[in-house]
Amino acid sequence: MTILAPTLTKEELVEADREYVIHSWSKQGGLNARPIAGAAGSWFWDYDGNRILDFQSQLVNSNLGHQHPRLVEAIKEQADRLCYIGPNFAEESRSLLAKKLAEITPGDLKMSFFTTGGAAANENAIRLARHVTGRSKIVARYRSYHGATAGALALTGDPRHWHSGASMPDVVRMLDPYTYRCPAGHPSPCPVCSGGPHLEEILQFENPETVAAVILEPVTGTNGLIYPGENYLRSIREVCDKYGIILIFDEVMAGFGRTGELFACNHWDVTPDILITAKGLNSGYVPLGAMTVSAKISEWLMENKFWGGQTYAGHPLACASAVASLDIMEDEGIVANAKTQGERLGAGLAQLAEHHPSIGDIRGRGLFYGLELVKNRETREALVPFNAVGAAAAPMQELNKAAMAKGLYLSSNFNVMRLTPPLVIKDDEIDLALEILDDVLDLADRHYEG
Repeated sequence: MTILAPTLTKEELVEADREYVIHSWSKQGGLNARPIAGAAGSWFWDYDGNRILDFQSQLVNSNLGHQHPRLVEAIKEQADRLCYIGPNFAEESRSLLAKKLAEITPGDLKMSFFTTGGAAANENAIRLARHVTGRSKIVARYRSYHGATAGALALTGDPRHWHSGASMPDVVRMLDPYTYRCPAGHPSPCPVCSGGPHLEEILQFENPETVAAVILEPVTGTNGLIYPGENYLRSIREVCDKYGIILIFDEVMAGFGRTGELFACNHWDVTPDILITAKGLNSGYVPLGAMTVSAKISEWLMENKFWGGQTYAGHPLACASAVASLDIMEDEGIVANAKTQGERLGAGLAQLAEHHPSIGDIRGRGLFYGLELVKNRETREALVPFNAVGAAAAPMQELNKAAMAKGLYLSSNFNVMRLTPPLVIKDDEIDLALEILDDVLDLADRHYEG
């Protein structure tokens, strides 16, 4: 496939970007966004020809890598066929995608509503749960990220919601199954990290008859790559069933092969009432999210009005790209590759931990890994503190910058480095990333005090 060159010069791009573009979560003054000229597979490159291994899949959404020929072609074909038709009409790509999701999602999940991303899908899920149950409260976790729209950010627990003014009535928080740093300070097993007992205690205080839904990421993404214990999700499911509460899984980041299973909840054989997906659904080629609901909720929708909608709900270009993406995943063994390469990555990280004392914990399955860096393995003091800014955040920033200078794109959440490459990554690319990590982790070791 031919990849076209940019039409702007580097200087023209930089000037336009600085003058007119507002970048996410950033102070705009002094921001120097790197000008990118193109991308292919697991790599992208700048105007000076520097190639960078994308070990983040951008925002953990480019699961099929950059410029996959079949995915690009599917978008072109749909553009030739029909670029847009309103969501009140039946359209081929939209219907095919909905049918396909009903076939591949776990349990009895059936009908889907399509949005422009994960945040909008989460907003609609909360609204629907309240309508179905006639209740108002939503239980969400502290170490969570559900999107940047007002309602989704109100559900979100990470510090970004502090500054947004985001508020939504009746959001109740629960603690997370962060076994490396148990939030209750209990030895394992504890009520918090086992899930159900902690949730049930909260419900007794809140009155379970007022709680519409529990929303959680089966594997916490942005906020530390936290994997639950073996029975955590099942115990949450059992408590929700006991009190007639709708269980919502946000798999925006973890879904579509990222953990080595098509959906992360498949690892524990637990099915939610509502499944939220986006990102890997079509690798971000066109904005898209999905809310897929159970057969029981589908039946409710046959007799009750769905109070939700978007101008671009089920956009044909987005749906066509997702249909093609799911076909590619099946035809090219993408999930199997994620599992195989994840084993290679995990083994390599374990070797790095043998001679980098700053590695406190390694968490991951498939190509969804977190590397928690510490100053002391015994005390588990974090390399940088929670919500670190300025000089306190410098050690992680220095590490990420050094990796980028060597051609490896990384990012982190406080002291946890995210390792989430495209699911099409190859052996030699995993090995190269490990080699660069080995070099830059020396910077973290300098801060080690154990």
